[in-house]
Amino acid sequence: MSQRIGVYPGTFDPVTNGHMDIIQRATRVLDHLIVGVARNAGKGPLFSTEERVQMVEEDVAALKPNGTKIEVRPFDSLLMHFAVDMNASIIIRGLRAVSDFEYEFQMAGMNARLNPKVETVFLMASDRHQFISSRFVKEIGRLGGDITSFVSPRVATRLATRFEQDSHDATKRIQTLKV
Repeated sequence: MSQRIGVYPGTFDPVTNGHMDIIQRATRVLDHLIVGVARNAGKGPLFSTEERVQMVEEDVAALKPNGTKIEVRPFDSLLMHFAVDMNASIIIRGLRAVSDFEYEFQMAGMNARLNPKVETVFLMASDRHQFISSRFVKEIGRLGGDITSFVSPRVATRLATRFEQDSHDATKRIQTLKV
């Protein structure tokens, strides 16, 4: 019997508890899961690709993978090319709300046209994670809100450190402009 290999792609900027829920649940249906961290500089990520890969690896290490091999890899190619390179026949996508469905449905259709041998499997976010998005986590964290229920303690610490550094850098720029 051949292995069921799947790719779960995203920018993971940062990885949230919602992402980890999808990863954990994907281990129930796959033998091998590759979490693909997209470089996607166009989205203006807060963290570098290497930092995002490291955050996902650290959070994945705390999971119980149900016998599934999980690896984390960066990619900067077309998702279908990455999936083929990884010998994956499944793409895992998480859905939080109806608003996600239209975009994901279009992407699944395009991906099926690009490679009909790769199936897209949608996993619904669990109730407690449906509203979590990386964008909201960053906004709440940047404004000093409590993000500890949305991300792991490791990620919360990294975000706090990054926001503190950004604030310090902004203060230095303002002081330089006044001179």
